[in-house]
Amino acid sequence: MASLVYFRKESEDGMVIRYSFGEDPAEMMRLLIMNTYTRTAQPDDGDVDYTFLKASRKINAVYDERAQWPERGMSAS
Repeated sequence: MASLVYFRKESEDGMVIRYSFGEDPAEMMRLLIMNTYTRTAQPDDGDVDYTFLKASRKINAVYDERAQWPERGMSAS
């Protein structure tokens, strides 16, 4: 069974980047708030579920590879 999670940068200010994310690129209704200093993320709705974890891990993995926060992306497993 495949699992897809999409994310897109919505805003950036100082040490915080906000990403929308979800399982459908047309309906990314949730927000992930990434602290760029600590590289930790929090979901805006408090629901630390599989979708949130996949998105936050992929965002950090892309940062590790490119030394830049991604504008958008997806994780497939």
